[in-house]
Amino acid sequence: MAEIRPFAGVRYRVPDPELPRVLAPPYDVIPPAYQEALYGRDPRNIVRVILNRGVGEAAYEEAGRTYRRWLADGVLAPDPEPSLYLLEQSFAVEDRPRVRVGLLARFRAEDPGTRRILPHEQTRKGPREDRWRVLLATRANFSPIFMMFPDARGAFASLAAAAMTSRPESTFTDDAGVAHRLWRIADPAAIAAFADALARPKAYIADGHHRYATALRYRDEHGPDGAWTLGYFTPLEAPGLVVLPYHRILQEGPRLEAARRALDRHFRLSTTSDTREAARAAGASTASYAFGLAEPGAGGLVAEALPAAEELLPRDAPPSLRALDTYFLHQGVLPKLLGIADSAVRYVHSLTEAEEAVAAAACRLAVLMRATPPQQIVDVAEAGESMPAKSTFFHPKLPSGLVIHPLISG
Repeated sequence: MAEIRPFAGVRYRVPDPELPRVLAPPYDVIPPAYQEALYGRDPRNIVRVILNRGVGEAAYEEAGRTYRRWLADGVLAPDPEPSLYLLEQSFAVEDRPRVRVGLLARFRAEDPGTRRILPHEQTRKGPREDRWRVLLATRANFSPIFMMFPDARGAFASLAAAAMTSRPESTFTDDAGVAHRLWRIADPAAIAAFADALARPKAYIADGHHRYATALRYRDEHGPDGAWTLGYFTPLEAPGLVVLPYHRILQEGPRLEAARRALDRHFRLSTTSDTREAARAAGASTASYAFGLAEPGAGGLVAEALPAAEELLPRDAPPSLRALDTYFLHQGVLPKLLGIADSAVRYVHSLTEAEEAVAAAACRLAVLMRATPPQQIVDVAEAGESMPAKSTFFHPKLPSGLVIHPLISG
């Protein structure tokens, strides 16, 4: 895996109860209404840097001025010594408590060809250019690149458990009810032990592909020292590594009964009373492929693949992609059986949002997906393939601005 190093993280110098006022989710999960709410919440909120609401070049210039002003005013300040940062997030999924622990560290971005850090998504020009402009304006990383790595022998888990016996630096709960505890690790022996635990296994990019592409571009334009960026590393085996499904909202296409007829030959079909029941039943299915459908005012349907469904996929489809519900849906079901183009699909990661769209009759159908298991993500990355858009939603998101990483200019 890529080399990690400690760094003097720049952090907000506010009391813990104020941290939820000044932090924000990653830029790409902040809708316009929430952006406005964050702007109004506190004049020091990090959204003014990572997603400035100005227009064009002026937005990036303002983001840079804001960041530098906060540094000058002491709103933000670097820690006194290079450190690693251990973050614990406690949350619930379907009323079941979960805990995820990961390490925030400086690491060197590498080309996928080295086979040490592997992506699973294609990036798009617009978001890449946007993150590039923010990076140039601020010369800092505000959100870590989310990385998974194998820890089968538990070396990382043991080190993390030992570090967490001390008093955390910060404790707070965010808008989503996720409880955070942050430890700063400055002891050289502990830093060396964490670096050793992460030195051998490969790392897989879970989230932050556009930020990773931006880091590689910065390296190419500023020299090898410019490759150092901010990462968050968490074990693949951890029970707190949660991937939620992205549901699909269809703005056009058949009604539920017509969809039933179109799916009948390839699927075992069962009726449900509502959207939530369709999502629950699809999520519990052990079929090779499964999804739910829901129509406003017409209840729901669960589709579980029969062996004949395999014929819907291209014969030359790579095995790592053939295993994915999202690939199967977008390659076989939507275009071939339901006659729906990707341009008619909207994505929501919350079942509540899907329910609301159905309840308000704001869609033709909702497609309710199963979550993508982390091992399938690893398989796609190892095969050098790219998953369909919106195949994964890692939960909870990592707060932007909690630990800021100043760039090495080279």
